[in-house]
Amino acid sequence: MLVDQLLRSPRARVYLDEMTERMSREETARRQFRETMNEDTRAEFINGEVYVHSPARYIHNRTAERVYRLLDAATSRRGLGVVGHEKYLVALTRNDVEPDVCYWSREKSDAFTSDQMLFPAPDLVVEVLSSSTAALDRGVKFDDYAAHGVREYWIVDADARVIEQHVLCGDAYELRLKSSDGTLACQAIPGLNFNVMAIFDDTENHRAVDAFR
Repeated sequence: MLVDQLLRSPRARVYLDEMTERMSREETARRQFRETMNEDTRAEFINGEVYVHSPARYIHNRTAERVYRLLDAATSRRGLGVVGHEKYLVALTRNDVEPDVCYWSREKSDAFTSDQMLFPAPDLVVEVLSSSTAALDRGVKFDDYAAHGVREYWIVDADARVIEQHVLCGDAYELRLKSSDGTLACQAIPGLNFNVMAIFDDTENHRAVDAFR
């Protein structure tokens, strides 16, 4: 492990002191980030940096909306929990992130309050790729979601019409599906099985949503 390697180094104390100082500065920056946030801001705090999101492309927004409609239809009427679409700031150990779409089981969402602005790690996270966020979605967020027990992580490429389903196994994700067709069997939401095209096509999306009415 990396920690063991560092502890074997004669410079271990130097590294520890430098990391402690940097993490202290990062915590101060994170507090400032939270203090300046408001309901009109869409931004994330990741590894000490603030990422302010620019307006997304039409295809990105439409894809995220289809995902949201599908998850909400599959959960709301059955009382399975809460689905969030943007503007839900998820507070992880080090980072504050805003997934495109996410789902909390009822066990977690029953504790939410009306004025809550920071939320715990979801059970399912969906990120729709864009050129400005792809590296984060496949990098630090991928590792962070797994480290915080997010049971399932979907990465959606709206341009290629491909969805990746990653399921948590132990402390790491296992790729269960990468496809532009076929059936996705969700692990985090009971009973959610749907045609992958429901993410990319309005007609298929309406058909999938209607199945839960």
